[in-house]
Amino acid sequence: MLTLKTNELFDLSHTLASELLGSCEYPWHVLPHIKEFVIQLGRTLSEEEYDNPEENVWISKSAVVAPSATICAPAIIGHRSEIRVGAYIRGAVIVGEDCVVGNSCEIKNAILFDSVQVPHFNYIGDSVLGYRAHTGAGAVTSNVKSDKTLVTVTAEDGKIETGFKKFGAMIGDNVEIGCNCVLNPGTVIGKNTNIYPLSSVRGSIPPDSIFKSAGNIVKKQ
Repeated sequence: MLTLKTNELFDLSHTLASELLGSCEYPWHVLPHIKEFVIQLGRTLSEEEYDNPEENVWISKSAVVAPSATICAPAIIGHRSEIRVGAYIRGAVIVGEDCVVGNSCEIKNAILFDSVQVPHFNYIGDSVLGYRAHTGAGAVTSNVKSDKTLVTVTAEDGKIETGFKKFGAMIGDNVEIGCNCVLNPGTVIGKNTNIYPLSSVRGSIPPDSIFKSAGNIVKKQ
């Protein structure tokens, strides 16, 4: 069964963005509001726990940020997270606790729950990654359709019009994305699902599944 609603995809106890996500029936509704939310939330963070190296950038004192990483406002980097060499955080981003943003990764307008790993050559745009989600090397969220039309989401009873030109992927808790996968605009992946390497994924993928190819999605035993 497809599970598209916010509370079916995510455990909101594992993100600083619980208030924002909890107010939205479907998680993609947060996309136009991430930037404003990051600024509002950042201003409430403890000065004892977070550095504020520039306007609207908050970095936990326990986080590790490589000197060559670029963090653009607004952004929040959570406790014990690691931002590695050459990472590019373009703004409107929340990186949760115990996360890894790896070498040459680019992230914009996105929420990473706690313990998310995007460790190698990943692009994450206009997306939400749930608790303990992991992307293999080279996996990307494609956030604009090639024909530049508005993104739709596949539901059991048809298509849901989002009204968004830019919308990457909603990736549920404990999802494993294989190396060099492309998640096409509007992809929704249910909890505890594995995506085979080199997959091109579109539409909505049920929870507790193994995506081998578009025509071969099996239930985990």
